[in-house]
Amino acid sequence: MHRIAVVAVPPVTTFDLAIPEVVFPSVQVDGRPGYQVTTCTPEPGVVPAYGGLDVVIRDGLDPVEDADTVIVTGTGAREAENPRVVEVLRRAAGRGARIASICTGAFVLAQAGLLDGRPATTYWRFSQEMRERYPAVDLQPDVLFVDDGSILTSAGLAAGLDLCLHIVRLDYGAAAANAVARLGVVAPIRPGGHPQFVEAPLPPESGTWLAETRAWALQRLAEQLTLAGLAAHARTSTRTLTRRFRKETGLSPLQWLLHQRIDRARELLEVTDLPIEQVARRSGLGTAESLRQHLTRRHGMTPSAYRTAFARRHRDGPVERRRQEI
Repeated sequence: MHRIAVVAVPPVTTFDLAIPEVVFPSVQVDGRPGYQVTTCTPEPGVVPAYGGLDVVIRDGLDPVEDADTVIVTGTGAREAENPRVVEVLRRAAGRGARIASICTGAFVLAQAGLLDGRPATTYWRFSQEMRERYPAVDLQPDVLFVDDGSILTSAGLAAGLDLCLHIVRLDYGAAAANAVARLGVVAPIRPGGHPQFVEAPLPPESGTWLAETRAWALQRLAEQLTLAGLAAHARTSTRTLTRRFRKETGLSPLQWLLHQRIDRARELLEVTDLPIEQVARRSGLGTAESLRQHLTRRHGMTPSAYRTAFARRHRDGPVERRRQEI
């Protein structure tokens, strides 16, 4: 079981603090929990938080010492360095633990020197402050999250969901991340295939006018879907369809379809033994060469390399056998 230590540096942002506790315990691997999550803080007990709420955290920083992943959530302590937190983070990074931050937790990582010379991000409201206080950080202010291998950082609030789902995908694959996203009723992230990868995942869908048409299209990804066909299903013009699609998803209808088809192909590569040609057809990408081009361009991996990297997590388990006929 993958051990995660969530470090709460007061005053905490309760929304950010709740995200790891919601996402990671939802992951099941062959009927067993995929993660053990422990929230800890320098001074256990009642911890002050924003918005007039206090939270009770029972564990001190000991869980960080043997955690596989350490996540620092949003904090108001952007200026006041906590020596104990800084030291425990440095030790964790030194032994090879994966370190992540949500929102202003990036300031704590910067205080520990873990972001020097690295690409990183934080909540856009504090980007200028980050630049001024930590010029050695290669700040990426316009992305939802940054994955720089052993160090990951996210922007504020809901971007923490994107980051945590990205971590699930890295650990257990796209199928597991999509399952958690469905449980949480949030849009699946669009993560990269390489560990050293910086990206701006798609914005969450922000409208429901075309929700039925998107659901209809998702059931027909293997078919030849056209702009005219989508517009006909939505009972609107292609011009209105395109405008509303961009408003609700941030993409044109055909761009959105391509993202969904690539995600579908990734899932088929992970949980089935279907030949590459069949994966391409069933995902709507047409040919094995088309699948290779799109997957390599989007995620830096060929279909065979992707399957090698992620399908082994499902080998000999019931998930693969159940999904043979997808």
